Amino acid sequence: MSDKFFFKGRQTPKPKHESYGYNTKRVAKLGTSDNPLALCVNSVEREAEIQLVIAEHQLQANIEVNSEKAENIAELDSVLNKPVTTRFDKTPKRNDPCLCGSGKKYKKCCG
Repeated sequence: MSDKFFFKGRQTPKPKHESYGYNTKRVAKLGTSDNPLALCVNSVEREAEIQLVIAEHQLQANIEVNSEKAENIAELDSVLNKPVTTRFDKTPKRNDPCLCGSGKKYKKCCG
């Protein structure tokens, strides 16, 4: 039953999103000013090349030039080379015109 008839006092308020696990603040995207890319290159010339790529794609990055460490631009590669969804052409339905151009229905021609 409803507690408005039997309960005298203050009801507990409904919880806010933060209190029961709903994430209202999502993680910032990689390559933005909040979460810049962390890159390491071997030379100043390579840094200039990477800066051009970053400026072209409007990204933010912290580039470290260190000839003793191995070059690490994996984060940049992952941002630039996102996987593409493969799409397939729809097969015609039975009563659609045939793809070969005969003018007949698909079921009478190539189906």
